[in-house]
Amino acid sequence: MIRSERLLKKASNWYFSRKVLPYWVILLCDTVIVFAAAIFTYWVTNKSQVTYEHHVAVGITAGAYALLSWIGARVFRTYSGVLRYSSFVDLLKLTYANILSLALALGLSFLAKWQGWELFSALSPMNTLMTFLIATLLMWGLRIIVKLLFDVTNADAQAMRVLIYGALSGGVGMAKYIRSQSPVRFELKGFITHSHKIQDMRLMGMRVYTLDDDIAAVIRKEGIQAVLVSPLRVNEFRANQKIQDIFISEGCKIFMSHEATEASVKNGEILDGDIDDIQLKEVSVEDLLPRQEIRVDMKSVEEQLTGKRVLITGSAGSIGMEIVRQVAKMKPASMMLIDQAETPQHDVRLMMAKDYPDVPCQVVVASISRRTRMEYMFSSFMPEYVFHAAAYKHVPMMEDNPTEAVMNNVYGTKIIADLSVKYGAKKFVMISTDKAVNPTNVMGCSKRICEIYVQSLDRKLKLEAMEKRKSQVSGRGGRKLQPEYTQFVTTRFGNVLGSNGSVIPLFREQIKNGGPVTVTDERIVRFFMLIPEACKLVLEAGTKGNGGEIFVFDMGQPVKIADLAKRMIALSGAKNVKIEYTGLRDGEKLYEEVLNELEGTKPTFHEKIRIAQVREYDFEEVEKDIDELVEISKLFNDMDTVRKMKEIVPEYKSNNSVYEKIDAELAQREITN
Repeated sequence: MIRSERLLKKASNWYFSRKVLPYWVILLCDTVIVFAAAIFTYWVTNKSQVTYEHHVAVGITAGAYALLSWIGARVFRTYSGVLRYSSFVDLLKLTYANILSLALALGLSFLAKWQGWELFSALSPMNTLMTFLIATLLMWGLRIIVKLLFDVTNADAQAMRVLIYGALSGGVGMAKYIRSQSPVRFELKGFITHSHKIQDMRLMGMRVYTLDDDIAAVIRKEGIQAVLVSPLRVNEFRANQKIQDIFISEGCKIFMSHEATEASVKNGEILDGDIDDIQLKEVSVEDLLPRQEIRVDMKSVEEQLTGKRVLITGSAGSIGMEIVRQVAKMKPASMMLIDQAETPQHDVRLMMAKDYPDVPCQVVVASISRRTRMEYMFSSFMPEYVFHAAAYKHVPMMEDNPTEAVMNNVYGTKIIADLSVKYGAKKFVMISTDKAVNPTNVMGCSKRICEIYVQSLDRKLKLEAMEKRKSQVSGRGGRKLQPEYTQFVTTRFGNVLGSNGSVIPLFREQIKNGGPVTVTDERIVRFFMLIPEACKLVLEAGTKGNGGEIFVFDMGQPVKIADLAKRMIALSGAKNVKIEYTGLRDGEKLYEEVLNELEGTKPTFHEKIRIAQVREYDFEEVEKDIDELVEISKLFNDMDTVRKMKEIVPEYKSNNSVYEKIDAELAQREITN
């Protein structure tokens, strides 16, 4: 008895774990429906006594029709679907299959009458038409009933009541997906559409609302707990802050799918092969920042980096580590990763060993400002591509430590750039910042000096190459040789989301601790970009640049930091978390720029990348100034160091800083002169 119970329980668990009828069961059900429909049709159109008298002929004809229905089912594969996922498309396929089967049955009927086959001529053409009409309705009903029963039996009291943002564009597919989940997580209560063509209509039995409706009232009336954003409406939703604020203010959660793409959606429905790939994720504030998808030609980048020796400085930082990941995917011949932060470098080492074991890699702990150490690294590795991401970047810290900013950012960059030339690197790509434009702080000015140095060095190398090209002629046909030299490319962009020291992790921690959330100024705005997107642009600009360019990235719309803090608090669901305005920090300004007022831009190979038209500097003068700056910084006199920095970068005007008095001195000197 116990053994029987165990076997029964095992069989029950097996059945319910599969929850999918085998295809032959569906085909058998459809076959029985056609057979029964034929018998029923003859019985309705004739007396029961007549049906009994001709039961053999009627049965054989009905059986023949049932077998002919297999042909239509095979052609349109009506048995291959899962009944509980049945949609309008499935019902349409069923109709086409039965039309084909009807045509074959009518052919058999006429042939039987012509040949005198009494056993196959029991049903008239009209009876045959009625048979397949009834059979089609019954097959539809079977699928609809199974679907309804599944929805009812799988209803979960804990399921979130949701609206789907986006109706036809992927919304129907998403609705199918959430209804097919087991256990059910979401209970669909309606759709929101931007189109007025389907306003007040119903999809899948649910009301369709437009953005003109009072969505807040709908949320309260229906008890909506979340909104699911259709895969093809993500960018539109990000750009619509008004609708976001409605959901956030009403306490609704927001879910997006990052897996389903336009390629996996057809006619408003997610394709069957992709329905299991949807990954609904509750959004963070980063997901809601308005931005357009950035497409990068990574194939051409891969063609240049595959099989090459690549050196990356600052490999343990947010940007550096992402560049490491993306380059490692391109199968370089070998990689050298340099950073002075020991623990994060150890993490990089573990990541490379785990995720990219086939890529030969040296993980080095060293400061880029140690020239002898860097010389050894370059001479032993002989890099072909250098991505220079190493830098001190925190504005308040560098404002207090200007000599360190000079030694690491300026002198370190000079060392890496000079060694790249000495050991024949093909490309040197430096990562700069929007804080280098009209700098108001030490960090921004140090990066502007780096830009000036690598650009002037590139110009010097180009001029030398031109002279060499003029004087150097090959022995065959007087053909001029093309001298090789290191090309220096600079990329300039703003803040990246989720980077070390970014405001978002800081705000998240402050909210977790109950507040207050500290914002320096209510008016302050910043540009933001995702780390992977920024690094892809860096790679494309770096590999496609010809040298000497400062590539400026289109960062989209600036974000008000106070609004960012408010939205993070609202999304977290935390109560009574206040925002505290602390005042601008040393060297900080209200807004960042990617160009100064004297700079223009030129278009490039990518709509999101432009070339800044900046002033050109003489290399000898720049090198002399930097050498003097480095020597001054070795004396650890902050005022003298910053004074020299302002001499190199005249547009550097300190803001909210002790170094403003240097600006006052320089201004007074100009008046006196």
